[in-house]
Amino acid sequence: MLNYVWLGLVAIAVIVAGINGQITSVTNAAFDYAKTAVDIALGLIGIMALWLGIMRIAEEAGMVRILARAVKPIARRLFPDVPPDHPAMGAMVLNIAANWLGLGNAATPLGLKAMEELQKLNPQKDTATNAMVMFLALNTASITLIPATIIAIRTQLGSHNPAEIIGTTIFSSTCATIAAVTAAKLFEYAQLGGKAFRSHLLNLLKGLLVLGLVAVALLGLGKLGVLHFLFGWLTMDLFKSVVSFVSDWAVPFLLFAIPVLAFSKRIHVYEVFIEGAKEGFEIAVKIIPFLVAILVAIGMFRASGAMDLFVKLVSPVTDLIGMPAEVLPAALMRPLSGSGTLGIVTELMKTHGPDSFIGRLASTMYGSTETTFYVIAVYFGSVQIKKTRHAVPAGLVGDTVGLLAALFICKVMFGG
Repeated sequence: MLNYVWLGLVAIAVIVAGINGQITSVTNAAFDYAKTAVDIALGLIGIMALWLGIMRIAEEAGMVRILARAVKPIARRLFPDVPPDHPAMGAMVLNIAANWLGLGNAATPLGLKAMEELQKLNPQKDTATNAMVMFLALNTASITLIPATIIAIRTQLGSHNPAEIIGTTIFSSTCATIAAVTAAKLFEYAQLGGKAFRSHLLNLLKGLLVLGLVAVALLGLGKLGVLHFLFGWLTMDLFKSVVSFVSDWAVPFLLFAIPVLAFSKRIHVYEVFIEGAKEGFEIAVKIIPFLVAILVAIGMFRASGAMDLFVKLVSPVTDLIGMPAEVLPAALMRPLSGSGTLGIVTELMKTHGPDSFIGRLASTMYGSTETTFYVIAVYFGSVQIKKTRHAVPAGLVGDTVGLLAALFICKVMFGG
């Protein structure tokens, strides 16, 4: 799948640039983004060394196994091919938790470590396993509790309530996560065929039905005022303060608690940390070719004017669902480039105001999904996976549902 996406981006960029007379811009973009890819990879080395060193200490002390057992009921359903006490399980759980708390610097090294451990269980070293695809789905459509970056920008641009998009972001990112996980399972089951597919599909539908009933029940309780009676004390400011406190202290706490607990078990923490940290450089170097490939293709596509052309082509469809045409470039850029999307969203808020419907919708969209192609390039590249199977379609399903959920919840909350 990634082969077709990459070739399509490059080919379309060159053709459109030739028609528009933007060949020079496309050439410059290719070189600039190649340099950017290397800078990103090299910038990961220090962070990778730190977190892989801490992870090695946690493994030696048995903490990862304890964490994996704690989430065994859920993990067994999402990752049935991974032994519950395998180091990959603990790394994946820590990565997902870090993503939820917005600890991007901690999440990436933990995710790369998880991929390394999953690769040890992989019988076909160049092909993604079901567990890898599911793990990528959980990363490309991760629940976001506090979209700190976009809140900071809204504050700088003079928003009267910068944190008002927290609730809408949680809603849309949760929808995206459920959709991505469901899509990954459906693609996985479809490859089984016959009775096995129907049996698994029935179980999946039962699970979705339960989630639907829970959502309906919560809406009903909300209408009756029961939720307000039970949780009226939990204001948005209090919720933000609690999550912010956890986000601020999570990293220092882990850096302190893990070595101290390991030392209490007579583990030579410094030597173990050094052994784990050595892996950071190797992994960062491995991902450079994959990162260069995807970022160069994205940069060429943008510089050629193909993105603007695509927006014009699909805008009639977005008009039917009530999505403002101004927001469409941000929605289309989100799976491709985080920095590119942030630039577009910032420009929208400057033009229309951070508290306008467009500003609120763009802010929510930014926090509802991840940069799918970047995540897939980095994570699969770290373990030399070339055949990504259904990882891209599952991620894009999550992106699409997340963006539509953002539009829906913003219309409900803010009008428009």
